[in-house]
Amino acid sequence: MTVTYETGSGLYVNVTNRCTNRCAFCVRTKPEGERVVGENLYGDLWLDREPTVEEIYESIVSRDLSKYTELVFCGFGEPTERLDDILDVVRRFKAEYDLPVRLNTNGHASLIAGEDVTPRFADSFDTVSVSLNAATAADYVALCSPDFGEAAFDGLLTFARDVKEYVPTVLLSIVRGSIPDGDIEKCQKLADSCGVKLRIREML
Repeated sequence: MTVTYETGSGLYVNVTNRCTNRCAFCVRTKPEGERVVGENLYGDLWLDREPTVEEIYESIVSRDLSKYTELVFCGFGEPTERLDDILDVVRRFKAEYDLPVRLNTNGHASLIAGEDVTPRFADSFDTVSVSLNAATAADYVALCSPDFGEAAFDGLLTFARDVKEYVPTVLLSIVRGSIPDGDIEKCQKLADSCGVKLRIREML
């Protein structure tokens, strides 16, 4: 069971297969032999079961942490499907180690919980990166097929706007090539309206 894996200079943490999106560009949609991220086949990240909080923590600290520039919660599924568990791991980790910790998320945490969960993020992650992926709700639904329909788009924007009160750095991210170039400026305006930065990622 692959709980932690390396990509670039980061140590990545894989905690669940569950996700509320089915994004057209996601590596999960590719044939099994083509699911490559860094040196890992994504098929290897498919979990037979969700690791316990203790298993997650032990997998992290068993690594040579001096090799990495950051710890990133980003696996085969959406990490905030296990929000309380990952917050538990992050706070425990930060009490012992000085490595920056980032969350890559679809921004659906409050929608999943049915309430505003952003206050729970206090004293946890250093960075939260929210996948915006589109400039409009309709385009987001077409690209990401979210369980929450068009409400997912407003939900992720609200999450980004609210979580910045509790997390030092919040980003909205888009993938170059998955949206029209002309929409990048629109995405920048959305990020500006939320008071966060826009990050443009390259397609894997």
